[in-house]
Amino acid sequence: MSDMLAGTDRIFMKRRQVLLGGAALCVSQVAACAGPGKPYSGVDSLVRAAVKKGEAPGVVVAIGHDEKIVHRFVYGRRALVPTPEPLDWDTHFDMASLTKPTMTALAVMQLVERQKLQIDDRVSQYLPEFSVNGKGDITIRLLLTHYSGLPPDIPLNDPWSGKAEGSRRVLTSPLINPPGEKFVYSDINYIALGLLVEKLSGLSLDLYARLNILDPLGMTNSGYLPAVSLRPVIAPTQYDEQGVMLRGVVHDPTARRMGGAVGNAGLFSDAKDMSVYAQALLDRLKGRPSHFPLRQDTLKLMITPQQPAGKTELRGLGWDIDTHYSSPRGDVFSYHSFGHTGFTGTSLWIDPDSDSYVLILTNRVHPSGGHSVVQLRHDIATAAGRALGLSAPV
Repeated sequence: MSDMLAGTDRIFMKRRQVLLGGAALCVSQVAACAGPGKPYSGVDSLVRAAVKKGEAPGVVVAIGHDEKIVHRFVYGRRALVPTPEPLDWDTHFDMASLTKPTMTALAVMQLVERQKLQIDDRVSQYLPEFSVNGKGDITIRLLLTHYSGLPPDIPLNDPWSGKAEGSRRVLTSPLINPPGEKFVYSDINYIALGLLVEKLSGLSLDLYARLNILDPLGMTNSGYLPAVSLRPVIAPTQYDEQGVMLRGVVHDPTARRMGGAVGNAGLFSDAKDMSVYAQALLDRLKGRPSHFPLRQDTLKLMITPQQPAGKTELRGLGWDIDTHYSSPRGDVFSYHSFGHTGFTGTSLWIDPDSDSYVLILTNRVHPSGGHSVVQLRHDIATAAGRALGLSAPV
């Protein structure tokens, strides 16, 4: 190991200790963190009210700013049925579609850096079966930005199962719009990207992510297909079609039918690891020492508008920037900020201009679905931004 690399590792470990140590201090003094006159008391009040109204069983919030976690709050329960369980900072959540930007899109951009592909290559160059039904000219960029013209998902109205059948349906899917014409958020896009990563790397997507993303970042509590032994610390989601409570099994029905480790969903993680991810990403953008597994110039492509020319729904390569899904930005974070949500109730919004992020983890679908945290995400981001001294987006 070179002296420079050793020095970088020492800085990385010190920053990680600051992140985790500061967080531990706050969780041991939750009452003090949320007390009267504290700058983030508005965030905590929003969380309490949402849980009491039944919007989610419980909520974990982490707010990062200037290279550290400045506030964390844990409130409510991990599970309501069959037995109530208290929520804690170490609870693991089904990240749902946060898998898309944090794992799948990042994996694709790593392959770009390794000159395995280019984002304006046609998908059918690598997955020839994809060319049917008018999809021959769809590019990797159009998949990454959700401008491919593909429908939101493959049909689930018949009892198919297995990765092979799911992959066949993805690759042969018809279009609902001309490619490049309209933004339509589609799981098919990211399942196809996951297949592309597997084809070019020769690894399953879960193993690729472990070796190339999770391990380099030190995200030891994260991964796909969690072991049965971890289920007690995983927040359950909801009952499946057979009436079995999903716990440690991916909630997304397409991903679940395909085995649980595909491009649109499947990652399980916790607040500690996701805070490490967000901080490493910010550090790379800011030019600070970082283990984020992508060059700064490539990362900047991911978080700036990359949609077709003239389109007003702004998407990066994996990340949401300014679309009708962007409510987690709130009212005061910068228009240069970006993020993503997960159907189960997770979200991460990152603002390079203020060197900040807001992570919200819930299992809002537990136990029977039907609850929304859309407004809560918006309101927490607004309260967090104001607590950080922000007043209006620029």
